[in-house]
Amino acid sequence: MTVLLDPALWPRHGTVWGHLVSDRSLEELHAFADRAGIPRRAFDLDHYDVPTERYPELEALGAERVGSRELVRRLPASGLRVASRDRHGR
Repeated sequence: MTVLLDPALWPRHGTVWGHLVSDRSLEELHAFADRAGIPRRAFDLDHYDVPTERYPELEALGAERVGSRELVRRLPASGLRVASRDRHGR
C-alpha cells in the first residue's frame, strides 16, 4: 500500500489542509480513507482533503508523508491525476 500525504499548506475553515493520495489506485485510496473514517465528501476526483490535525493518525495507519514535489511527481506518474482543466464542469 502506498498512500501519500503532502504538507498541509491550504488554510480554510480554521485549520490547514493537505492531500491524501494513492500512487496505485483509487480503490486503495478509498479503502484507506474508509479505515481512517474520512468521509467521501472529502474526496476531490484524485485526492482527499485532510486537515493537518489528522496527520499523526493517518501516518499511524500507514500513510507516508512526502514533500509537495514528490507528490506532484508520483500522482501523475500513477495515471490517477485529474488535470485542472478536467475539474471544471464536473
